[in-house]
Amino acid sequence: MTYLEGVYWDLDGTIANTELEAHLPAFNNAFKELGIDWIWDIKTYIELLKINGGKNRLTYYSKLNNDDFSDSFIYKIHERKQFHYLESIKKNYVNLKTGVFRLINELHRKKVRQFIVTSSSRSQVNLLVEYLFNGFNPFEFIISSEDVELKKPNPLPYLKAIKLSGIEKNNSIVFEDSIPGLQASLAANLPTIFVPSNIPIVLDENIKLNCILDSLGDEDKVANVVRGPKLKKSYVDYNFLSDYLMTVSDAKN
Repeated sequence: MTYLEGVYWDLDGTIANTELEAHLPAFNNAFKELGIDWIWDIKTYIELLKINGGKNRLTYYSKLNNDDFSDSFIYKIHERKQFHYLESIKKNYVNLKTGVFRLINELHRKKVRQFIVTSSSRSQVNLLVEYLFNGFNPFEFIISSEDVELKKPNPLPYLKAIKLSGIEKNNSIVFEDSIPGLQASLAANLPTIFVPSNIPIVLDENIKLNCILDSLGDEDKVANVVRGPKLKKSYVDYNFLSDYLMTVSDAKN
């Protein structure tokens, strides 16, 4: 039977817009602190986001810039970046995206199990959840960068989450905002809803999506369905997600 049992949330750009608000300033603060003559502007950073994982971006950019930093120095830069990122979270520079808190609360009330699957570190996720949800943690577990050998776009993070949860794929929904995230969830054969962040991306024609929204919406901000079931309210709710799963099930049969 097809019914909604589990929701897997990406974090950065899906639950909250964090890249330009916290990650980018944290990288630049780390560079300045360590005397590195780098300044990433928004355009550069958006390009670098095609490479998943902060340490991977640093390694790539150091080689591109002919600096060729050692692994230990890359680790040190990333360690200081983590510090500055966490300070940004503590200063409330990051907020939940429209409709996220409302929908997560509704799913929690309806006993739908919820999880986070992210390429961020566990310390980042824990602090962000603590500050954004004011001590209320609706997530059963987190799959972070430390929990898998291969990050998104590899499907391994989602495959591990599915295995741990024990939930059938047909009873699951993923929320994603990025190309690597979509590639990972779709490769894991999971029903996926794309809700864009404030980072502009062009969806690859090879990425086959049957549900695209401009936001989750709220009472005072109408969500628009680009592709997928019709909204019965101004926002995405449990019933919309159930309708979406039925659409996916009917398409397979």
